[in-house]
Amino acid sequence: MKTLFNTINDLKKEIKNEELQKKLDFLEEAFRKLRTKTGLKGLVRKKKLRKVLRDVEYEEELIRLQIELIKLQNWVFENKKRVMIIYEGRDAAGKGGAIKRFTEHLNPRKYRVVALPKPTEVETGQFYFQRYFKHLPDPGEVVFFDRSWYNRAIVEPVFGFCTPEQYEKFMMEVPEIEHALIDDGMIMIKFWFSISKETQKKRFEERMKNPLKQWKLSPVDKKAQELWDEITHYKEEMFSKTHTSYSPWIIVNSNDKKTARLESIRYVLSQIPYDGKKDAKVSLHPDPDIVQRYHRKNLQID
Repeated sequence: MKTLFNTINDLKKEIKNEELQKKLDFLEEAFRKLRTKTGLKGLVRKKKLRKVLRDVEYEEELIRLQIELIKLQNWVFENKKRVMIIYEGRDAAGKGGAIKRFTEHLNPRKYRVVALPKPTEVETGQFYFQRYFKHLPDPGEVVFFDRSWYNRAIVEPVFGFCTPEQYEKFMMEVPEIEHALIDDGMIMIKFWFSISKETQKKRFEERMKNPLKQWKLSPVDKKAQELWDEITHYKEEMFSKTHTSYSPWIIVNSNDKKTARLESIRYVLSQIPYDGKKDAKVSLHPDPDIVQRYHRKNLQID
């Protein structure tokens, strides 16, 4: 590989044609990517060259964004800010994978991931939001909610886990509760990871075949395809009644998991004025074709 680089450098010195120079630069960069750990691993597994290069580009961009997340976390801690990021979406939409990339290199003492199990008998009799309030971020902390109180907006009514009265009460209360939290200084971001029905089916099939992922399948997951249209109905109701100017829904197209991870991180970085932001060596402007604010008209989502 070293000999190839030397040959390319010799050619660049000899060739004066600008177009050929660009092609040599491209070739040199491609070889550099193939020499990385991810690149070599892809070659050993006999992946297509284009796929290997794309994987390397993803890993390198992810690292640059994760460096910015560390700066953001330090700013949150030093300024005693409270940040909560909610991840919602259909089953297999990639919420957990995105959270994993968000937190991969963060200081574990300064963040938490909250993924609550079904409520206990005692919690069922409590004020609905009470079990979630216990997990709100403390000053200087970021909390990632892998699903949230919005279970009552979609999952619970679809599967009969709450009464119509409880559902209506929740839909009326949640905008005011979020307004109160934000008014108290909470920084809140609400993501909806959006996938197509075909993508969800494909991911379920992959989980069934992969013994390392079978634990992700639940009885609820198995009915997700069958109840697709009903979930769509409640999702649209949720957006209509809980999307507000102070707490908007941010839609992430997650049919491509890796792109969704990068662009959702980019969105969070773009929204918080952390120290060192101007020195970032990566774009902090999310792709509007992947991440966009919910609009009541002319927005096609799953």
